[in-house]
Amino acid sequence: MNTFKVSDLQEDKYFEKDALLDKKFLVCVPGVPISATLKKEMLDWDFQKIFSEGEIVMNSPVLAQIKKAEIDTQLDNELETLIDEAEKGSQEGTEYTKLTKEEEKISSVKTTYLKYLTYVEAVYAGYMQRKFLSMNDVTSKMKEFCDFMRGNRRYILRIQPESNQGGKTYLAAHSLRSTVFAIAIAMQLKFPPHKMIELATACILHEIGMVRLPVQLYTSSRPLNQQEKNAITAHPVISYNILREFSFPLNICLGALEHHERENGTGYPRKLVKDQISIYAKIIAVACSYEAATTKRPFKESKDAYSGIVDILKNQGHQYDSAVIHALLLSLSLYPIGLYVLLSDNRKGQVIDINPENPKYPVVQLLGEYRSDGTPKTIETSEYTVYIERPLTKEEASSIQF
Repeated sequence: MNTFKVSDLQEDKYFEKDALLDKKFLVCVPGVPISATLKKEMLDWDFQKIFSEGEIVMNSPVLAQIKKAEIDTQLDNELETLIDEAEKGSQEGTEYTKLTKEEEKISSVKTTYLKYLTYVEAVYAGYMQRKFLSMNDVTSKMKEFCDFMRGNRRYILRIQPESNQGGKTYLAAHSLRSTVFAIAIAMQLKFPPHKMIELATACILHEIGMVRLPVQLYTSSRPLNQQEKNAITAHPVISYNILREFSFPLNICLGALEHHERENGTGYPRKLVKDQISIYAKIIAVACSYEAATTKRPFKESKDAYSGIVDILKNQGHQYDSAVIHALLLSLSLYPIGLYVLLSDNRKGQVIDINPENPKYPVVQLLGEYRSDGTPKTIETSEYTVYIERPLTKEEASSIQF
């Protein structure tokens, strides 16, 4: 372990490896330049020395491989178009005059969800174009979103991802949908409100470092070469750097930095294992992976929700934290909310809520069947009555008439 005097640190140079205070508290990672603010804070707190297993170098060992992405000069126009389309979409719904109360509720929740998506787009655009990011504003909005989730969880989980997201929309849509799953997990783990808000903030911004990379790197359908893969694996460090620059709390920053770490040490950027990984990062890892598996990308087809959660379960004890996986399963059920299914009596339905007693037997809304008051019929599936035979295929689900 090498020792460096804080007073001798030179600005805009980089540590080759993690820099620590008292040989245990992380204060700087590879890719984050030494700053005057960092030196002042350490000296103000009377820290005279800093420790690292590496040396101090002129250029970042991580960011040197990354080409700077050009800022899109048409960003404001595109964002205005996005807002106009969202408003237009909400207005077009007024022509459907015979919606059930359930359908009206789903439509209302989706409209609100799209407004949050537009907000996340604006946050990413604000940093990309003006290098601006407000911790207070994002935290306040995530407090609202957590409240929105508490009141509308089963409706939000039924919102299906769009399949035609472009580069900028992809980052916002992926981050917001991952945050939905992260909050659902946190609710199952009984997180207190302030921790849930911190988790949501970390998750909504965990991909902010991607805006510094060329869009083609994460939207291309072709295989990436090694240099491009190196650039992609640097994005958690860039996200950490950005969040620290705008004074986000360390636990939020670590959630972004460590969301690609894995329990068995096969992740990046620091190959941490088990308890070395922060709880926010563990949750984001599962939420992010499940979201990615169940959403279509240019380089892969999406899996249905059932196949996505089975894939996560197969990794239990290897890549992901067991308690977090269990919380995801109890939050979504083995047949996740929104999934279209074939029942044992040959009827079709959509999963609309969980059974907290058994994740194998969720609540299903029957398709095309209504009660005398016009509300859709629902059943609680069971091992001894009606149960789910299998998920519907993509072709079967796409042919459903509403």
